[in-house]
Amino acid sequence: MKRNIHPEYRQVVFRDRSAGLVFRTGSTLDSAVTIEFEGATYPLIDVDISSASHPFWSGRERIVDTEGRVERYNRRYGTTREGKR
Repeated sequence: MKRNIHPEYRQVVFRDRSAGLVFRTGSTLDSAVTIEFEGATYPLIDVDISSASHPFWSGRERIVDTEGRVERYNRRYGTTREGKR
């Protein structure tokens, strides 16, 4: 491995401002802002979306079918109430 070309890998704290989630993990990101977390000082990275606020992972995802595509698909390829077509 070449020396002095890789970024420093260290522990940082990520904060999801919309959900209030704060967690520590390893990263090569750097920040001038620091935070006290679990008795130590770490660089702080603010993120817009994490698993706590993302609609898919939080269970708030909604499927919007404004053009009736699901119904059209079911009419063409779907099954009837009795089973197979």
